[in-house]
Amino acid sequence: MSDFRTVGVIGRRGDARVTPTLQTICEVLAELGCEILVDVDAVGLDTLPAGARKMSRAELAPRCDLAVVVGGDGTLLSAARTLAPHDVPILGVNQGRLGFMVDVRPEEMRETVRAIMAGDYLREDRLLLEASLIRGGERLGPFLAINDVVIRNQAAIRMLEFETWLDGEFISQHRADGFIVSSPTGSTAYALSGGGPVLHPGLEAFALVPICPHTLSDRPIVVGSRQAVRIVLRGDAATEVMCTCDGQNSEVLGSGDTVEVRRAGVRLRLIHPENYSYFSILRDKLQWGRGPSFNA
Repeated sequence: MSDFRTVGVIGRRGDARVTPTLQTICEVLAELGCEILVDVDAVGLDTLPAGARKMSRAELAPRCDLAVVVGGDGTLLSAARTLAPHDVPILGVNQGRLGFMVDVRPEEMRETVRAIMAGDYLREDRLLLEASLIRGGERLGPFLAINDVVIRNQAAIRMLEFETWLDGEFISQHRADGFIVSSPTGSTAYALSGGGPVLHPGLEAFALVPICPHTLSDRPIVVGSRQAVRIVLRGDAATEVMCTCDGQNSEVLGSGDTVEVRRAGVRLRLIHPENYSYFSILRDKLQWGRGPSFNA
């Protein structure tokens, strides 16, 4: 048997389409004798098993041995920033679009949850990012990011000017629409759309990806995670710049501000079914090997 006796159940906020799945998860967990803590923002769960309690994510995070998150990758990203500091492992049930991290299909959910509660699962720990904003000698943050830290110009036709550093070593000067510092987990998200590489989630590395650079030779690079990446804004202070973590938490930046990104002191802990394969996920989501056949 597993040690997951207290389980948090979290669904996409305000979305009644995930309610039947959440209800089924609660029923299975109750049959297995688990203590159930349900996210108060989960809509439509009017009838809960005996003993199940509703509370905020911040309240349930320190009490859970496991969290089951129902939705898409965005739902998992949002929940993980609350759960990761408490070392809560997460099982993702996919009711979104892509589903790189929420890998359990709803139709397989009953069988999967029972297997996991019996101790049959794979556990995976992934690197997270921690971003700080340095302005006038003051440090704001740190802000946790699972996928990426993005500096982006909000004006439609103006480029940013900035420098990049790896600890004290200068990398380059840039003119671009923005810049992405991606974790291996986030390498299949915005960074991939920007031409960045796919990083295996077991790597201790960051992908540094310029967004639409003015100089075509300004290409993505991969650096180790033991050092901090610093992005220093230069140029027009009136340029509208945002620093965003996972596309969900944002801070306004100005000329002279520095964004420092380093490896976080906590990890993303994911629970997978025993048949989980990262490369199977890539083949499915990126449609690898589905082109025309060239066999004679």
